[in-house]
Amino acid sequence: MDLKQKILNKQAKISVIGLGYVGLPLAIALSTSGFKVYGIDTDKNKIKSIVSGKSFIEDVKSEDLFNLISTKNNKKNSFEVSPNYSSIEISDVIIICVPTPLTKNKEPDISYIQNAVHSISEKLKLNTMVILESTTYPGTTEEILLPVLQSSNNRNLKAGKDFYLGYSPERIDPGRINQTIHNTPKVVAGITKECSKLIHTFYETIVDKVVTVSTTKTAEMVKILENTFRSTNVALANEIYLICDKLGINVWEVIDAAKSKPFGFMPFYPGPGIGGHCIPIDPHLLEWKLKTLNYNTRFIGLSSEINESMPQHWIEKTQDFLKLNNKSIKNSKILILGVAYKPDVADTRESPSLCIIEKLITKGAKVDYHDPLVKNITIYNNNMKSISNISLEKNLRTYDCIIITTNHSTYDWNKIQEKTSSIIDTRNALKNN
Repeated sequence: MDLKQKILNKQAKISVIGLGYVGLPLAIALSTSGFKVYGIDTDKNKIKSIVSGKSFIEDVKSEDLFNLISTKNNKKNSFEVSPNYSSIEISDVIIICVPTPLTKNKEPDISYIQNAVHSISEKLKLNTMVILESTTYPGTTEEILLPVLQSSNNRNLKAGKDFYLGYSPERIDPGRINQTIHNTPKVVAGITKECSKLIHTFYETIVDKVVTVSTTKTAEMVKILENTFRSTNVALANEIYLICDKLGINVWEVIDAAKSKPFGFMPFYPGPGIGGHCIPIDPHLLEWKLKTLNYNTRFIGLSSEINESMPQHWIEKTQDFLKLNNKSIKNSKILILGVAYKPDVADTRESPSLCIIEKLITKGAKVDYHDPLVKNITIYNNNMKSISNISLEKNLRTYDCIIITTNHSTYDWNKIQEKTSSIIDTRNALKNN
């Protein structure tokens, strides 16, 4: 049976490498759709958590994970996980969902992708399809994955004939309930036309709409554009806020009025900075790639500069606020409300709240935080715990300043305002108060 028929009959065995915010939901979507799925992650703590049926991702319910991973409930045993790559030898489809962080110099760290593809090449069987979903710079699939797979086990393999290779950018948005893997359109591309057709067929088995583009470079660029669009528009909103602040204008009123226009305007909002894995990082992947071609991406650089300056702006606002009460940041007792990078998720990746806490501690402030979803954070290699809900209610008045950095919907802003007026609101959480 050829690979296309295996996919259509859902007899293809699939390995998903990387079981984080992208890989785990994808593995579960494939498994519940009828495929046999092997999850691979070198983080043994993740494997242990999955095996015990405990989800560490908001978009995956522990109950669903337990029912899927338990051999008692899952008679077909359609989802197995492991810290090693043994399943590659029997897999028909391999999907790479590993992290692509930045180095301290804001250059792409593709070591996770390199490690994954080298591990795949050691066990790759013929007629296997390999798909990269990790966000990366344009050219990665063609320049990094293709040469390694072509020379698997010293064989001179040909893409589109001996194996199939392509790219499909992930479109996971943590906490967004109305958009799932199934109803979010999937962009795909293959190294050859044969690869593209087969990858299109594969994703059609779990996704309502698949959009095929001409090259893997194009597909990689699609993902970068999506997040650069958001990054630059948030930067514009942040600069408009700074301008309105200088002019004594309420920026939130300006945005609300502007968005009444039914065409030519899309609202973006200012805040303490930008967070999450995508928006603060992905534009830098493109920026780095273009530097290798002697091109300076000025717009991207300026947007990043504005967004990254926002935590410091709010530190200065806090200093000004405390001065009104003849206090300084040093030795002041400050409470941070919310440390997740956006409302109603437990994700703290690149969260500006953490940067604000670090800056406050550096200036000698006594900092506590409360987040209903994030119980622990690490600041300067030290563990901090969220204060309890009881402590929050009892002790609000004892703080010299409260900074709202994440506007979780579970907060009762009326009660908070009743108990203190020493509030700096970076998210317009108090707009109705």
